[in-house]
Amino acid sequence: MIQFFRRMFDSKLGVGFTLVFLGLIALAFAGGDIAGSGGFGAFSSSSKIAQVGDDKVTATELDGQIRRILDQARQDNPRLTVKEFLANDGLEQVLSFVIDNKAALQWGEKYGIYIGERLIDSEVAKDPKVQAPDGKVDRTLYQQMLSQRGMTDAEYRGELAEQLMTRQLLGSTLLGLRAPTKVTRRYAASFTETRKGAIVLLPPAAFAPGAAASDAEVQAWYNNHKASYMLPERRTIRYATYTDAAIKNVPVPTDAEVAARYNAQKAKFAATDKRKLSQVIFPTEAAAKQVLAETGGGKALEAVARSKGLAVAALGSLTKDAYALQSSADSANAVFAAENGKVVGPFKAPLGWVVVRVDGREATAGKTLDQARPELLKELGEEKRRGAIIEFGARIEDELSNGASLADVAKELGLEVVETPALTSDGAVFGQDGTAAPALLERIIPTAFQADGPGSPQLAEIEPGKTFMIFDVGKLTPAAPPPLAEIRDRVAEDARIAKGEKAAEEAARKLKGQLEKGVPVDVAVASLGVALPPVDHVTKNRQELRQMGQNVPRPLLMLFATARGKVTLMQAPRGRGWYVVTVSEVIPGPVPNDEALKGLSGDLEQAYSNEYGDAMRAAFRNEIGTNRNEDNVKKLGTQLAGGN
Repeated sequence: MIQFFRRMFDSKLGVGFTLVFLGLIALAFAGGDIAGSGGFGAFSSSSKIAQVGDDKVTATELDGQIRRILDQARQDNPRLTVKEFLANDGLEQVLSFVIDNKAALQWGEKYGIYIGERLIDSEVAKDPKVQAPDGKVDRTLYQQMLSQRGMTDAEYRGELAEQLMTRQLLGSTLLGLRAPTKVTRRYAASFTETRKGAIVLLPPAAFAPGAAASDAEVQAWYNNHKASYMLPERRTIRYATYTDAAIKNVPVPTDAEVAARYNAQKAKFAATDKRKLSQVIFPTEAAAKQVLAETGGGKALEAVARSKGLAVAALGSLTKDAYALQSSADSANAVFAAENGKVVGPFKAPLGWVVVRVDGREATAGKTLDQARPELLKELGEEKRRGAIIEFGARIEDELSNGASLADVAKELGLEVVETPALTSDGAVFGQDGTAAPALLERIIPTAFQADGPGSPQLAEIEPGKTFMIFDVGKLTPAAPPPLAEIRDRVAEDARIAKGEKAAEEAARKLKGQLEKGVPVDVAVASLGVALPPVDHVTKNRQELRQMGQNVPRPLLMLFATARGKVTLMQAPRGRGWYVVTVSEVIPGPVPNDEALKGLSGDLEQAYSNEYGDAMRAAFRNEIGTNRNEDNVKKLGTQLAGGN
């Protein structure tokens, strides 16, 4: 995950991460949500999260960075929550990058490396979101961008300075790196190598006592492991739908409205007379007249222009006024008086002398008010219908905001209220594998799971302009483990099996010791005196592993991570036993051609560069001096998790 954040922060200006929260909103959030959180003591928006040399990282700064990243990530995954982000170590990674950037800037300045204002200006000018049509920075767009990011000009430029310094200092980590040929060839051979070995599973059940766990043991196990039996939060959704057919008595456009719209769009209904034109520009009038003479003799304009190293440019279809704007009134009169296929000119132009060919004529008859009436009636009618839909929806929202319930509104509109079965946040029906909520609800499920609970009906547009839904949360069942009585048999078995876990670990370590002494796998397993699953004697190559994609079993991954002749212990998921993995033979695969080796060499060099970059970041931190307030880091994490 750390590489993800580095790529994002090192991208041009970190543009993707700064698209959230106006400054006042950020301050209001920090002051209200952080400072006002119960149990945080003196923790506030200005609390120091870390000290980096002469600079510090405040709760507001780190909170803003995290929320900007979350907003960007939610464009791809709208259901991403703060808790999921924090569970993936997001707070720690963002804090590390903020500290590293500040340390790099101070380290560079300490040794006489400075980021000038002109360099920062050039970086700002590269952002297309602040560029005017001429490519220069538009001050209005720039201020809008700052407002969107919730930053002042000084804060934004300071962040740019940190990023530019980091980029310059770490840019040298790839310079001059060369992966030795022997290392590259061995690395290449590992991609197609074959490994032979054995995988032994020692499940706790094989070492567990035969007697069932007592009631006290079952209760104790349940109390200490409730998280293992946790059921997800479930909600039912009550909803009623209506279509645009519910909108009655839409006003018919009046004659006055039709006439007003016609007058407003006179240009649209006016008659048009266009010419499709092609032209050639010559440096002198004499050259243009010569070409005109040759085309008059029957030669094609393209052929004559090509013989003189010139090309014919197609101008497309233009009105007389439009052509006059790019030439002159006299040339436009001459061109529009010419017949199709006629070459006319030469005409004086800003860049030289122009010869023009009339390729065709496009004329459309205008429309009178009566002729345009059907089109205008349809246009105005659709607008009035959209307005009526908006007004109808606004009236419903007013009723909901004034305390009306879903049932009240549904009764008023004559709609049927439907309630779903209990759903999980991903739209699945709880307890029914493979069953999901109706597709109609797909867009509103995330909103329903963000609601505080029942009693907050909302209006949503399902199919733009056609289908609408009024919905509310019906029954909310918080995430919790089921009562012990409902799962007692499962808990009792888990408690019994747990007694065998320690014995299974001891047996695994004993087996490891025997294998390291050279005892054959089957003999060593038999010496344990316990009935175990058959030993898995494995012969696999890496290509077979890659074909498995994300479904490679962990023991197989460990087989390819263990050196020949070595033995590795690995605990099975959820404490379900131990794996003993041993590698007896490693057979290198064929080495690819020189071109492929070049690509692999580049991969190794990039890996070296990343390691050097990590070392340099650590050096910057050590020399500048950094200090983290772990208590405040935890408080901010708690606040963020509570605000999800």
